[in-house]
Amino acid sequence: MSEAPVVVIGAGAAGLTAAIFAAQRGRPTLLLEGTQKPGQKILISGGGRCNVLPSKAGPGDFHTDGSPNTLRKIFAAWPLGQVKRWFEEDLRMPLALEEESGKLFPVSNRARTVLDALLGAAEAAGAELRLGTRVVGLEPVGEGWAVRLESGARLYAARVILATGGLSVPSTGSDGAGLSIARDLGHKTVPTYPALTPASRSRKRGSACRGRTARASSPTAGASSSRTGVTAGRSCSTSRMRRCAR
Repeated sequence: MSEAPVVVIGAGAAGLTAAIFAAQRGRPTLLLEGTQKPGQKILISGGGRCNVLPSKAGPGDFHTDGSPNTLRKIFAAWPLGQVKRWFEEDLRMPLALEEESGKLFPVSNRARTVLDALLGAAEAAGAELRLGTRVVGLEPVGEGWAVRLESGARLYAARVILATGGLSVPSTGSDGAGLSIARDLGHKTVPTYPALTPASRSRKRGSACRGRTARASSPTAGASSSRTGVTAGRSCSTSRMRRCAR
């Protein structure tokens, strides 16, 4: 009987990376993507250029309503310097610093470069990608898992990695399905709310500011008198909001 695979649910940046590492360790690896195109959010990030990494980052740069200890463990498990070397040395995808934003982009300035590098590494490691395969539930079976598909079929896995993303862009597959699967298994999830959104204005009143950026800060959702909850970043005004993700 063949060895049950590691099943990775979601072929975005996290899912592709997880599949690469699982397959490189010699485990049969099956990567399931519910849509017909992998890595769709990669292609639209950074205005189509894909801001791969920040040049500097630590736990203090991020707000979470979950466990701060978990956040620290994530950074400790794979420090930023190691992640950068992985992209540049293992994936052979050099990165360039954009001084204004402090973000690292592929030298090509094309998000497709990032997706192709991840897909190529997953294929080279031996991971199998299946598109149009939407997972609707998981059930423990013995020492493994039954993976229930929308088609009615079932797959059996030794391990499952849930990498379905949040609720940011439902049209790309990030529709919250993974959160529902996790809750059905008894996991507690942190309530979600928008973390990045445009501020709309009339074209006539804001036309003089088009294309300009400025430092901005605002109270974080749920902030109270006992918690400052202030986030900071860059605010951008443009006629095409997708150009603002710099």
